[in-house]
Amino acid sequence: LFEDESILKIGHNLKFACVLLAQRGIGLRSIDDTLLLSYVLDVGLHGHGLEELSQEHLQHTPIALADIAGKGRDKLSFEQVPIAEATRYAAVRADIALRLHGLLKPRLVAERRMTVYETLERPLIGVLAAMERTGIAIAPSFLAKLSNDFALTMARLEEECCGHAGEKFNLGSPKQLGDILFGKFSLPGGRRTKTGAWSTDADILEELAALGHALPKTILEWRQLSKLKSTYTDALPAYINPATGRVHTSYALGATTTGRLSSNEPNLQNIPIRTEEGRRIRRAFVATEGRSLVSADYSQIELRLLAHIADVPNLRQAFADGLD
Repeated sequence: LFEDESILKIGHNLKFACVLLAQRGIGLRSIDDTLLLSYVLDVGLHGHGLEELSQEHLQHTPIALADIAGKGRDKLSFEQVPIAEATRYAAVRADIALRLHGLLKPRLVAERRMTVYETLERPLIGVLAAMERTGIAIAPSFLAKLSNDFALTMARLEEECCGHAGEKFNLGSPKQLGDILFGKFSLPGGRRTKTGAWSTDADILEELAALGHALPKTILEWRQLSKLKSTYTDALPAYINPATGRVHTSYALGATTTGRLSSNEPNLQNIPIRTEEGRRIRRAFVATEGRSLVSADYSQIELRLLAHIADVPNLRQAFADGLD
C-alpha cells in the first residue's frame, strides 16, 4: 500500500513518516503533504502546523498531544498512551489532513502554484528524509579538545573581566554585570528592563565596546565562547547515534518565509563561519574516505541566481572573475 504508485497517500509532515517507514524497509510513494500545500499557497500568512491549519480552514480545534500524553514531568511518551486514546488522536489528524487536502489542493491550479509544489517542494520530502537517515560524521575527540581550549580561554577572559571591574562577579549574571556597568561605572546607554534590572543585551554591550570600554568588549568575547562551548563542542557528541556513529539532525520543511531550510536537534545550519572559533568547530565535521564536504554559503548561491535571472552583465562578470 505505501509503495503502490497508483494509490495517493495524503498526510501532514510526511517526511517524518518517510523516515520511520524507511527504518523498516518500506518506501513511501505517491504522496501529497498538506504542510507543503499550505506552505506553497500561504507562506508568511500563518503557521503550517496541523492544529493551526485546522483552526484557520476548518474552524476546528483538534485533540492536542498534551490532551492524551499530559505535560511536564508526568508527560508520557506516545507508546505509553493507551491504545484507544492514541488511535483517536491519530484518526483525528488523518481526517483533518484529508479535509485540508480537499480545500488546498484545488488552489494550486487556481493560483498557479502547481509547478512550485510538484517540482520543488514535494520532491524534497524524500531527499531530506534520506539526508536525515544518512546523517553526518563528527570527530568527538576533536570537539573535546576544542571544549578544553574554549574553557581555558574563558577562564582567562573571566580574570580579565574581574580585573576591569575591580571586583569578582558572575559573568553569567546580567544583574551583576548591569550593576557594575551602569551602577558602579555609570556608563552611558543604560536602560532598565521590565523587572527593573539593567539590560545587558548584545546591542548595548557592542555600543559600549565601540566607545572603547574594555569590560563590555571582553564580556562579548566570553559570551561568544560560552555559547559555542555549550551549543556545539559540549553538546554535539551527545547527539551521536550509537547504532550509526553519526549525527542525525531533523530538517524542517515549510518553516521559513524565505524558503531556506532549517534544522534542529541539533541545529547544524547556524554554526558561525566568520570567526576562527566557528571555523574550528566546522572542522569537526568529517567526510568518509574518498569523499569531501562542500561548504556553500546561502548568500553566495542567491547572488549567483540573481545574477543569472536578472542578467546583469557586470554582476555575472564579477563572479566569472572570482571577485565574490
